[in-house]
Amino acid sequence: MVDRFGGKDGITMTETMRGRVAVAGVGETAYYKRGEAPDAEFKLALNAIIQACESAGIDPKDVDGFASYSNDRSDPSHLAAALGCKELTFSNMQWGGGGGGGSAAVANAAAAIHAGLADTVVVFRALAQGQFGRFGQGPRRNTIAGDMAYTVPYGLMSPAQMFAMKVVRFMHDFGVEQSALRAISLACYHHAQNNPRAVMHGRPLDEQKYDESRWIVEPFHLFDCCLENDGAAAMVLVSADRARDFDHKPCYVLGAMGGSHYRAGASVHNTPDYASSTFKTLAPRLYDMAGVTAKDVDVLQSYENFTGGVLMSIVEHGFCEPDECNEFFTKERFTAPTGDLPLNTSGGNLAECYMHGLGLNIEAVRQVWGDSTSQVEDVDVSMVISGPMVTPVSSSIFGSEATV
Repeated sequence: MVDRFGGKDGITMTETMRGRVAVAGVGETAYYKRGEAPDAEFKLALNAIIQACESAGIDPKDVDGFASYSNDRSDPSHLAAALGCKELTFSNMQWGGGGGGGSAAVANAAAAIHAGLADTVVVFRALAQGQFGRFGQGPRRNTIAGDMAYTVPYGLMSPAQMFAMKVVRFMHDFGVEQSALRAISLACYHHAQNNPRAVMHGRPLDEQKYDESRWIVEPFHLFDCCLENDGAAAMVLVSADRARDFDHKPCYVLGAMGGSHYRAGASVHNTPDYASSTFKTLAPRLYDMAGVTAKDVDVLQSYENFTGGVLMSIVEHGFCEPDECNEFFTKERFTAPTGDLPLNTSGGNLAECYMHGLGLNIEAVRQVWGDSTSQVEDVDVSMVISGPMVTPVSSSIFGSEATV
């Protein structure tokens, strides 16, 4: 049995990093359409980090650690030099492509602080696709080797095509209708209209526009697919005993971890559990660490490379059963402030920005602080699901002072 905010009976939470680390500040650059950033990717990263430090009231020179993911190109030693950091004690990269490492980077940073490896760690992600190439297209090269050699000759080459296969299988197995995916998209675009930072601010979406939009690859319409953006985002993490040093409410890391199930990384679409977002074994461990259950979550940010990943992720994190999706997935349920599971309240990857999902972690923190543009009342438990359908994936849970 799990007590609200208390952990499992008989398990001492001092064995984990639950509540031992706090988010001191967050920062974001302006978000640009892919290829339109006016600054170099490295400068974007620096700007986001400086903003996060300003949010926390921390001198960037006092940062002594960096954590990122998805092969971010901004090298921590160079960042430390440019920021004038007094010392670099922690430098970490979470393996895996896409946004699967967003919450794992938070876990790595929090673990470093909890273990005494560093005092002030920045989690960051910077993207300038116009300078280094697009993520949303298939490969453009003269030869194809490895896994892609088995799929490209048959026309299976873009992320949308690859992930659609898993989603179609899940929808077929459980009789899920297109309306479930549409509800996710409508909720994200609804929240983006309240968020002036959102790329899709001022561009609302309704059912007719969604239904009439072109197919990218079934079951994904245009509005089921994430944006492609340039920019940078950053978070500053410190030990929990410093949480009250800042102007905003304390926000603690209750749980954060990455991983995947048995043979999730089997190549060439050969994993035994195919119709999965890869969270089945991770979610129970996350809840154990955080000392909460799905019923305790006040607001959810779920990474949308495509809406189908959100669909499976919500099921695998215990919010509903697979055969309940058609009834559970409604815009009203997912809309702040009145829905019982407000979803992607900044607009998410679909309508705010695709910064490989780190914006979702930032929005989760803002909900605890009470600073969201689509604020949910009295948020104590704020959750993030990062990078469904890749491997490894990750999730994180943030909590208010009431949770610790």
